[in-house]
Amino acid sequence: QYSPDNVAGADGDIDPTEITFPGCSCLTSSCVVHVCSCLCRGENYTSLCLRPPDKEEEYARPVFECNAMCQCGESCHNRVVQRGLQFQLQVFKTEKKGWGLRTLEFIAKGRFVCEYAGEVLGFHEARRRSQAQTPTDSNYIIAVREHLHGGQVMETFVDPTYIGNVGRFLNHSCEPNLFMVPVRVDSMVPKLALFAATDISAGEELSYDYSGRFHNLPVPHREQKPLEEQNRLRKPCYCGSRTCASFLPWDSSLFSRP
Repeated sequence: QYSPDNVAGADGDIDPTEITFPGCSCLTSSCVVHVCSCLCRGENYTSLCLRPPDKEEEYARPVFECNAMCQCGESCHNRVVQRGLQFQLQVFKTEKKGWGLRTLEFIAKGRFVCEYAGEVLGFHEARRRSQAQTPTDSNYIIAVREHLHGGQVMETFVDPTYIGNVGRFLNHSCEPNLFMVPVRVDSMVPKLALFAATDISAGEELSYDYSGRFHNLPVPHREQKPLEEQNRLRKPCYCGSRTCASFLPWDSSLFSRP
């Protein structure tokens, strides 16, 4: 079933459509940085392109867009991901990787391309679904972990297996042309937004790094070197890049026993 936005999962633990953020009180067509409460951490976009982090910043800044409660207009520059698809994309059959997704037009570096949308699950349901899969099943569940200043880790699990959008057709690449950023609009449940990491030509396949390493700090040891008994669950990578790791990224957290 196609859905352009996240929906509540079968476990009903999280409702991604609930509005919990207060809106800004800007009475202008477009909000101004440091004046708008949604932009208190700085500008998010420049000419529709995601603003890269400052060189002195160790971590990426959180991205909060203006929301349904804001007083600013729909043309506000701080409304990008919530507008959805702006490019013509095409699902196509690849030679070795099953279905894939490509662009039919040029995409400039930094532009929002699409969201990875699906059912937003709690940890226990995400783990139950992962453990129920067989080695031949396609795994669409993504686990996104955000490390907060206080040492806490915020986890988001999205599964587009049964309900999702075009993002489910994106293949992994060890040298991808997209990178994922959690973008929040109406609540702390993020939209998993994919932005262009470089200029992308028309006809080029779109891909991102399933592990989250790309554009991020090094990942935990367990993801880099899976245990030998876990290798049987790993699937070969056919991205064809110069730095191909030979296997798709592996995260054992959803397969561990309580």
